[in-house]
Amino acid sequence: MTFQGAFTALVTPMKESGEVDYDGFRRLVNFQIDEGIDGLVPLGTTGETPTLEEDEEERLIKIAVEEVKGRVPIIVGAGSNDTKHMAMYVKRAKELGADAALVVTPYYNKPNDDGLLRHFEAAAGVGIPIVVYNIASRTALNIPTPLMEKIAKIPGIAGVKEASGDLKQMCEVMQNIAFQRMESGNSFSVLSGDDLFTLPLMALGGDGIISVISNLVPAKVKALTKACSAKNFEEAKKIHFELMPLIKAAFVETNPAPIKQAMTWAGLPGGPCRLPLGRLQASSETLLKSTLAGMGIKEKA
Repeated sequence: MTFQGAFTALVTPMKESGEVDYDGFRRLVNFQIDEGIDGLVPLGTTGETPTLEEDEEERLIKIAVEEVKGRVPIIVGAGSNDTKHMAMYVKRAKELGADAALVVTPYYNKPNDDGLLRHFEAAAGVGIPIVVYNIASRTALNIPTPLMEKIAKIPGIAGVKEASGDLKQMCEVMQNIAFQRMESGNSFSVLSGDDLFTLPLMALGGDGIISVISNLVPAKVKALTKACSAKNFEEAKKIHFELMPLIKAAFVETNPAPIKQAMTWAGLPGGPCRLPLGRLQASSETLLKSTLAGMGIKEKA
């Protein structure tokens, strides 16, 4: 399976009480589909998965599958720093109808190369396409390209969400893995895990983005990936720079606090974050409000 275009790393809407807003999540999924998004990624970092109970996660997956009805791929976050639990989450995603699972590099444990390789072998062994999530800023462990080459050879590894922040590494992944697989007719999707790198990664031949800001502006992010895919880089640059202020504001504090606040102001399902993520600082709110106003997004809440 090839994953291409704009995928949204979905927030998990919350009520002021701290309960999951399941109706809001349902509305958010349909908003994304109506705006033309290419795929959805529930239960990732942006979905506040570390604070969700397993029954909440299961219900969110079921709602996503019910509402999408096969119209776009669903890649469910299934990471854990315990391989046994990770495999259970991948199996759950498969059984509930997801198209693929997103498996993050184990955090905190800092496994060696052998442990990492076996971790992803266990993920792929479940029998659903696996997208590797490489994000050293969250896990304290980068997957170097030589090891990624080995992981990519595991049957069932479908691609990578590349959030290393290292353009040189992205080039190596494209050259040493994606292009090699393309020549053999066995595709390997390379998706940016950072909104800032959508344009440069796709200009190098990458496939798209798993985006945070597309929670708020899915059509705009879709337009960016569409322009890149068509090699219309003048249009892509225009859209990229239009989105730059929002990208900056969305990460002024730890994701997903800023994007959820922006969505709430814009009348979309967002709500507060669960602790330990706290309320935005006043200076962050000021930046966020001015950014939305500059983009013509009116405050509704």
